[in-house]
Amino acid sequence: MHDPHTADMKRRDFLVSSGAAVAASMVPLNASAQPAATDAGPAQHQVSFTINRRQEALVLDTRTTLLDALREQLQLTGTKKGCDHGQCGACTVLVNGRRINSCLSLAVMHEGDSITTIEGLGTPQSLHPLQAAFIKHDGYQCGYCTPGQICSAVAVLAEVKAGVPSHVTADLDAPVRLTAGELRERMSGNICRCGAYSNIVDAIAEVAGSGA
Repeated sequence: MHDPHTADMKRRDFLVSSGAAVAASMVPLNASAQPAATDAGPAQHQVSFTINRRQEALVLDTRTTLLDALREQLQLTGTKKGCDHGQCGACTVLVNGRRINSCLSLAVMHEGDSITTIEGLGTPQSLHPLQAAFIKHDGYQCGYCTPGQICSAVAVLAEVKAGVPSHVTADLDAPVRLTAGELRERMSGNICRCGAYSNIVDAIAEVAGSGA
């Protein structure tokens, strides 16, 4: 005859013994075999590059982004941290003449590179043509996105001059014409939350037309 009390006892004994076995398996047989605690801290790496025509050498946590190295280590705070996810373009800088989102790139990846930030384009006494055009056409309001916008615009003009097509280029066999559509497409990675887009287009178009 089946005894439910006995069945409950057997089930309880099984659960207790199983739990004890699991706990025992988690106890190290030899404590010395476990990894030793360390307080060495994060890995550091030296990187050398040229920033705005000046040679720099930094020792950085290997996880440091180029954006943070520029802002925190070199105090080049013109480059802005916006979304920190590569979506707004506020952190755009030029690396070997090409624009990148510096928030998405590790500083240690740029050994030997030539990097230009907004500070390297012009000075208050000698503005870059695009800086002057942004002022003339009110191509900014709060100004937070402006350094990235201008760095990106410098790259756009270089791309057009080199004949690099965009997604809206109609004829790949003909010279690239910097139409308003081309400009808007090429600058689409730079967001202006104030909405000064038409003024930005006017500023870039003026410089493009002047051949500067």
